[in-house]
Amino acid sequence: MTAVGIDVGKAALDVAIEGVAGVVRFTNNPAGIRKLIRRLAEVTDARAVIEATGGYEDALLEACCDAGLWVSRINPRQARDFARATGELAKTDAIDARLLCLLSRLFVDRLRRYEAPAPWQRDLRDWLLRRSQVVSTLQAQKQQTALTSPAVHKLMARTIAALARELAAIDREMRTLLKAHTTPALQSSKGMGPIFQATSLALLPELGTLTRQQIAKLVGVAPLNRDSGQLHGKRRIRGGRAPVRVALYMATLSAVRWDPTMRAHYQQLRARGKLGKVALVACMRKLLTIVNARRRDELRDAGGIAIAV
Repeated sequence: MTAVGIDVGKAALDVAIEGVAGVVRFTNNPAGIRKLIRRLAEVTDARAVIEATGGYEDALLEACCDAGLWVSRINPRQARDFARATGELAKTDAIDARLLCLLSRLFVDRLRRYEAPAPWQRDLRDWLLRRSQVVSTLQAQKQQTALTSPAVHKLMARTIAALARELAAIDREMRTLLKAHTTPALQSSKGMGPIFQATSLALLPELGTLTRQQIAKLVGVAPLNRDSGQLHGKRRIRGGRAPVRVALYMATLSAVRWDPTMRAHYQQLRARGKLGKVALVACMRKLLTIVNARRRDELRDAGGIAIAV
């Protein structure tokens, strides 16, 4: 096994390979990624670690998976905490690449191999991202209209109308993909609308393949301990995939109101003295557990590989 660390930037990819002096830089574009893939193919049993950088790493991750290379994506917080633990306070692209290489060597057994989403999942992910951008812009335009003079209202109205048409077109494309790929597990409770379904399919491909504890931690709804000696701190949720958690939150709000099982669970928690937000997070975790178990059963019936919850 040969550890590899890749620091991803908007314009460049800095690569550190175990046993090789220095750091090699490739351009972060299709041509540069192809050169990098060829270089990694020459390395014996390469285990590459990449830090998430807001989407600039997606093309490289998918290229590595398509080429059959082992690669893992980690949270930037993990990378920064590891750097501090080594005593490295400076930060450059080359230093980051070497630290990721060292992290790959030390924690290879704890890293999860990245599995590239199917082409339709990538399309759905891109539509979701664009929808979020359009919704934010549309909301801002509507708010700004109230603060502008009547002289510019007509121009802003045209902008709002154009954004509304684009949003409708995006929703049509998403409905087409959902119609072809959504499953009964994602429609099994009140509140699981198109946005929740699309978010789960595109941004949570691990659904049904992890235990209930693992999936809750991945989404960021697992209560984390904060104990030391005689101190027993409050359990709090932390980290996870924010877009998935937001979609789950909205689905849970509806489920608590309209689904008898979820409503009873919420009321029971409140009767036991739990705060409203604490009870709602518990319901989010329960709803996620239910969906994960049903998705696991679907994968098992279809011959897929899943881990029992």
